[in-house]
This record gives sequence, structure tokens and C-alpha cells, in this order.
Amino acid sequence: MQTRETKPRLLQALIDAFSLPDLRRRILITVGILVIFRFITHVPLPDVNLDALGELFSRNQLLGMLDLFSGGALKNMSVAAMGVYPYITASIIMTLLVPVIPRLQALSKEGESGRNKINLITHWLMVPLAGLQGYSQLVILQRQDILGDVSALPMVTMVISLIAGTVFLVWLGELITNYGIGNGISIIIFAGIVASLPELAGRGGLQLSTNWAGVIFYVIIAILATAFIVVFTEAHRRIPVQYSRSVFRGGRMYRQSGASHIPLRVNTSGMIPLIFAMSMVLFPSLVASYFAAPPGAPENFANHIVNVLDPSARLPLGIIYWGLYFLLTIGFAFFYTTIMFQQQDLPNVLQKQGGFIPGIRPGKNTAGYLNGVILRLTWAGALFLAVIAILPFILRLLTGVDLQLSSLGLIIVVGVVLDTMKQLEAQLVMRRYEGFIK
Repeated sequence: MQTRETKPRLLQALIDAFSLPDLRRRILITVGILVIFRFITHVPLPDVNLDALGELFSRNQLLGMLDLFSGGALKNMSVAAMGVYPYITASIIMTLLVPVIPRLQALSKEGESGRNKINLITHWLMVPLAGLQGYSQLVILQRQDILGDVSALPMVTMVISLIAGTVFLVWLGELITNYGIGNGISIIIFAGIVASLPELAGRGGLQLSTNWAGVIFYVIIAILATAFIVVFTEAHRRIPVQYSRSVFRGGRMYRQSGASHIPLRVNTSGMIPLIFAMSMVLFPSLVASYFAAPPGAPENFANHIVNVLDPSARLPLGIIYWGLYFLLTIGFAFFYTTIMFQQQDLPNVLQKQGGFIPGIRPGKNTAGYLNGVILRLTWAGALFLAVIAILPFILRLLTGVDLQLSSLGLIIVVGVVLDTMKQLEAQLVMRRYEGFIK
């Protein structure tokens, strides 16, 4: 019989988590909300030829990759076909606008109330973005003869349904954040990706009979890439900081000092540069698809743009898409990291709190030192993201296996698992239980 000491640590941590009423309730609420999410992804829009839609997905890897993030909702053309990505787009736009617009910058400094107002503006911005994206998707389906020639009123109804689906998913994510285990929006995306993995594994299994060496090599590289992502996600450099303050006590002034550190992450920008880069690479192709000739008709210039920026294109054409993706990922990593550190304003924060970096003068010297450290760390993080971005292309060249699990999806899955484990770890440690992380 296994005792507590002989059981595996991860298994014992799971048992401890379910033995705590509050933590068990949060886990069950999260699971229940994810079940509701999976039901919503199977509620289709009317007047959609699902057979023709499935055929379109089978010959277009780009749509298959987008469907991966929606958990199959796009392939079913359900009311949740857009997922939560209009909200993510709105969040990114607000992040970029806050340091530019003085009113938003002032709101960001008002504490919790200011952040709530910015969050409300983000939700309102999500609605028109969802409407624009939903209408664009429906127009593309009409041009491919997948959606019937609907009149204005049914079109408006379907667009409103797509907006409602996105708003509902965002609401479910916030319920997970408030009443579940946290990181609701990320967990919704994570659930959509994981739900599509069995189908991807099935496709890989079909190729196992003809390319077993490639499939095995693909699995080995995927495992190594996962470990690589974990290392770079958690990697950070600690900048030592000394604090010295004057404190009045008993009518006398005393000097108090202490030591701490600033953890500067190697990959400060997270997955945002990948989202930016993918959006920029896909945007010309999406615009060109509006003007591309239908199947069977002579190809025009728009068709050539779609073909050039096709992620499934073979060499040498495929280098154009993946090369742009690589370079844009590096550029956006520097861009987003710069904006994040400008908002944090670490040198002034240290000076106000009476902190200083040993051997570095406060003020401009501290700012120059931190900028130099951040620049070197960002190079490492940017190159890491860029290599991960083109990893599917590299694997396809080496193994011949063409699965649609993108690098962005892999980073999301690994990142959400790490964040969720940390939150559960914190809950267990608070209650004096051993957690997941050694």
C-alpha cells in the first residue's frame, strides 16, 4: 500500500488539490465552463455548406491553422468561429495606445479603478473588431460558394451571432478568472488547441505507415522544442538592488537598508510578437483572397499573392512566408519589449523607492545600464521566438510530416500549463501542502 511518502509528488499534489474544498470547487467550475465552451463550438450558423467547407479546409493549411486556435469551431462555422481573438486584438491595440494617448496613460496610473476603465474600453473595442472579422469571414465563404447568396438581413443576423459568440466566450473566460483557477482567456485558447490535438495526431498516424521515421523524428523534436520553450519562458536575469531609507523612530532618524533584485525575463514579450508577426504576414493574403478568382477561373494577381504567402508552399516559394515571419517576429519582439519597459519606468520607480543598483549611479546611468541589459536579453528572446516561429517549416523539411500545430499554439499550450501549475502551487503552499513544482 502506497503511503503519502511513497506516492509520486505530482500525484500527491493532485490528491491534495482535490481534498481542499475551495480549490476543488475552482477546478470543477473551470472544467464545467470548458464543457460549455466545447458545446458552443458545435452550434453552426445556418445556410453553410459544411461539406464544401471541409473540402476547403483540407486544401488550405492556413485555414486549418486558424481552426486549430478555435478548437474546430471555424471548421464547423459555429457561432464561436472567431474564438476570443477579437478580444486579444483589442487588448493589443489598447496596450499600444496607453503610452501614446495622455488620457489613457493617466487612467493606467489610477490603480485598480483606472485598470477597470481601460478593461471596459477594451471590451467595447472588441465588438466592432469582432463584427469586422465576422463579416470578412462570411464574405470569403460566399466567394468560395460555401455560404449561399444571403440577403442583407440574414447577413446582419449571422454577423451579430458571431459577435455574440465571441462576447460569450470572453465572458466564460472571465468567469474562469474570477471563480476558477485563473487565466481564463488563456485557458479558453488552450482548451481549443488541445481539443484539436486528437485530429492532428490521427493525421500523423495515417502517415506513420509510409513515413514512420519522419513521424518519430517529429515527435522527438517536438518534445525537445517543448523543453526549449519551458527553459526560455522561465529564464530571467536577476539585477541586484539595494534599498536605503531614513526612518524616524523615537525622535531619532535611523538608516534602514535591504537587498532585493529585479527579475528581467529573457522572453519579456511572451507570445505577442508571434501574434503580431502572424497577423502582418497573413493580412496581405487575406485581403487578396477577396479579389482572387474563384476555383476554375483563370488566376489573377490576387491569386499569386495568396500563393506566395501560403505557409504550406514548397521551396523555394515557402521561404518568402517563413522568412517574413522570422524577421517580423524579431522586430516585434524588440518593439513590444521597448513599450513594456517604457511603461514600467524602472529607473524612476527605483529612485522613488530609495533603491539603487550597486556600482551604478541613480538616474541616467541606471537607465542606460538597464537598457543595455534589456537589449542583450531581448536579442536572446527575439531569436528564440523567431526560431520557434519557423519550427514547423524546419520540421516539414527534415521529416516530411506536415502537421498544423503551429509554433504559436505550442507556446500557448506550454505557457498556460506553466501558469496554471504555478497558481495551483501557490494555493497548495498557502495551505502548507507540497505543490507541483520541486
